[in-house]
Amino acid sequence: MINLFGWQFGKKTATDEIESVAHSIVAPDIDDGTMQVSAAASYYGYYVDMDGTVKDEIQAISKYREISLYPEVDIAIQDIVNEAIPYEDDSPLVEIALDRLEVSDPIKEIITNEFKGVLSLLKFSEKASDLFRRWYVDGRIYFNVLTGKNQKDGILELRPIESTKIKKVAEILKEKDPSGVEIVKGVKEYYLYSQSGFVQQPNLAQQQNSAPQAGARLSQDSVIYIPSGFMEQNTGVVLSYLQKALRPANQLRMLEDAVVIYRMSRAPERRIFYIDVGNLPKGKAEQYVKDIMNRYRNKLVYDTKTGEVRDDKKYMSMMEDFWMPRRDGNKGTEITTLQGGQNLGELADVEYFQNKLYNALNIPISRMMPETGFSMGRSTEISRDEVKFQKFIGKIRRKFSELFFEILRTQLILKGIIAEDEWDEIKESITFRFQKDNFFAELKNNEILLQRVQTAQATGPDVGQILLS
Repeated sequence: MINLFGWQFGKKTATDEIESVAHSIVAPDIDDGTMQVSAAASYYGYYVDMDGTVKDEIQAISKYREISLYPEVDIAIQDIVNEAIPYEDDSPLVEIALDRLEVSDPIKEIITNEFKGVLSLLKFSEKASDLFRRWYVDGRIYFNVLTGKNQKDGILELRPIESTKIKKVAEILKEKDPSGVEIVKGVKEYYLYSQSGFVQQPNLAQQQNSAPQAGARLSQDSVIYIPSGFMEQNTGVVLSYLQKALRPANQLRMLEDAVVIYRMSRAPERRIFYIDVGNLPKGKAEQYVKDIMNRYRNKLVYDTKTGEVRDDKKYMSMMEDFWMPRRDGNKGTEITTLQGGQNLGELADVEYFQNKLYNALNIPISRMMPETGFSMGRSTEISRDEVKFQKFIGKIRRKFSELFFEILRTQLILKGIIAEDEWDEIKESITFRFQKDNFFAELKNNEILLQRVQTAQATGPDVGQILLS
């Protein structure tokens, strides 16, 4: 028997820990980024390929966190977080709605109180924005569920787990039938946790000669895992909503660096010195030009360490003057001016990639333009981009609400309020209402009421007859 570090609902034996599935040659579809592996000859002869899915996920998370620090991306993320988790006075950020749940009022009150306890465990009033941003950027979020000796007391603490140190694993249990075809008998799911994180072996030889990476196996019920729901179809890796912005963000950054380098190198004017070297041989002509250059050229350099100004005579660089030898038969010694770069103020290409980045982040471009005026939000002022943005916010709110569902499910089952097999039916009748911006919500309601009054006035005395019919 294998004892996982953690706890499970009413599962005491190794057989109970395995979820039986209908016999098939095809493994069940798992759409939350779980890494699927096949069991070895024994439960202890187990190896997880760290050079595959896990490495890809760690690299992806690192890239997401890196671009989230770019100024344009950070501003867009802040706008998304502020829309999804608005703070208005002392109103609760999210409330549970049980209007469709067909249970007695005392049970509804108990579930409502337990949900308030869930928010308290998450410290949601203080850390709501941080939790949402972390989930949005990484594309996933993990919590370790801690209980006391008596599980009837419910959840005591929720500890966040670093996303790069844990991975959900589904062990596919197979056996061969008399014809030699492998049949899937069941699936055992758990989490593999490594305190030092999952690292890639330097090369294939070291990977083959080294032992499997050590890690603790956590039971499925002792971890809360909420993915983004956005997956790469070929590898099954869970992606962040920032995945589409990776390429535009890197292109914008490279273009900005190129523009800065070009402007620094092309902005100043330069002088071109044509030195008459007569019929001197090539070597003596070059030495003659160097002598003239060092005689008339001084380079003052400020030393930041000592605070001194020194004369640093070196060979010319691209930012300095040009010295060119000239053979006889041409003009004598001459000094001309090379103009600096033209049209250095053109930013059309930078603005193009900037707009492309905002589109990839699902942010209305009008929000990011400083010259765009503030819209009060009336129906005649709302753009199509704003409507699409609000639908996007509603979609990611529903995905983030899975965090409340999972914690509430664990709390209700541990305390014996509901049975484990009752949750799926109850979940369909539970919804969560996030706080909305009070000003815009009230403005919308007033406009709807005004339109109803105008419709009633236009109908005139026949309104009663129309309503009765």
